Amino acid sequence: MNSPRILIVDDDPSLRQVMQMQIEEMGCHALAASSGEEALQTLASEPVSLVITDYRMPGMNGLELLERIRADFPLLPVIMITAFGSIGNAVEAIKAGAFDYIAKPIDFEQLAIVVRRALEHQTLLEEVQALRSMLDQKFGFESIIGRSKPLLRVLEQAARAARSQATVLIRGETGTGKELLARAIHANSPRRARPFVTINCGAIPKELMESELFGHVRGSFTGAVAHKLGRAEAADGGTLFLDEIGELPPELQVKLLRLVQEGEIEKVGSPASRKVDVRIIAATHRNLEALIEDGQFREDLYYRISVIPLELPPLRERGEDVAELAEFFFLRCREKHGRPDLVLPPPLLACFTSWHWPGNVRELENAIERLVVLAPGPEITINDLPEHLRGARRPAGSLDLDIPPQGISLEAVERHLILQALRRADWNQTQAARLLDISRKTLIYRMEKYGLRQEAGTP
Repeated sequence: MNSPRILIVDDDPSLRQVMQMQIEEMGCHALAASSGEEALQTLASEPVSLVITDYRMPGMNGLELLERIRADFPLLPVIMITAFGSIGNAVEAIKAGAFDYIAKPIDFEQLAIVVRRALEHQTLLEEVQALRSMLDQKFGFESIIGRSKPLLRVLEQAARAARSQATVLIRGETGTGKELLARAIHANSPRRARPFVTINCGAIPKELMESELFGHVRGSFTGAVAHKLGRAEAADGGTLFLDEIGELPPELQVKLLRLVQEGEIEKVGSPASRKVDVRIIAATHRNLEALIEDGQFREDLYYRISVIPLELPPLRERGEDVAELAEFFFLRCREKHGRPDLVLPPPLLACFTSWHWPGNVRELENAIERLVVLAPGPEITINDLPEHLRGARRPAGSLDLDIPPQGISLEAVERHLILQALRRADWNQTQAARLLDISRKTLIYRMEKYGLRQEAGTP
């Protein structure tokens, strides 16, 4: 973040100049306006952290300016300057939303104290907003379920990328968890305490996209009755996540390029640009190289956003993660829908691991939630599964066993099968669990139950 920018509004040029000097000595950047009208023009084109305004000015007075600021910039603090003895004006300003007031003649030591308090209050408000956006959500890399090699490879790259300020392009099929990975990168970055702001470039109508991304000023088009904060401004100091960037209209790509290269945006209807400090993370399921060849995506923008490219693998390439994901979603949905006693038998997981999941993790989660909601009994059965999952069950996994007349120990059979699977998988627990159609956690539990340990001489 840059130094705080403080706007001084007063029709007395000598007082403005003295106050500018005092503000600069505090390590802040001072802007000046000679009237309320000029102040509003400045606010429309410049990022400002605090406004200090005189109460009595020709034309628009300080109270009227305060009311306009409250309407257009509700979080922006305002300090009012009033004449000595005009306590009524000060009380009126506080009731209208002023942060504090200073009486003339100005005591600059007192002004410095009030300014610091106002800036600290503003910072606190911004931090609270950022933290509220993350409340009750877990966005570390540990929130991404799975231990398959393709996934771990991406997570390792993402963890290194998180520590940098470089732009990141996340590619992957729909439903692979691109936004979850973007949030994890932000949560592990130096910007973690600042906002993570998302915008889906394919979900907003083309004619509204520029205003959503960059904001607009009052009166810039029909219906623009107030200044609008764009997503890029809202992410100042944090991360801007551009989901489905391949859908961004070509005419906006050049403006996004300016943001990426120069850190500047231009509001709709504003003649001036303003600086913002954001890290860009983009995501797409589309082939951007093909879009470049077709003239639908700018090549220079592509190279700017793909400094660090990450490719999320589809779920069909993460077969060993399916059972763990299914168990995770089952437990979460069971709690969500108030069915704590519902059981998902481990053998049924074979049906999930055998399906190719064209909709990826999202499809798996939706399938589990439907089962939890619609299962009629206390235990999910194969008849509760949709037909395509019942048909996915591997016939090679079935056994035709006869119980001998003298009976048989079920535990001995189970121990023998688990030991056989471990040996066939060279004691790789993940592979052995897949052979048995159970989760790795279930396998470890049964290994401990039967006292199974890796045999001497095996790798």
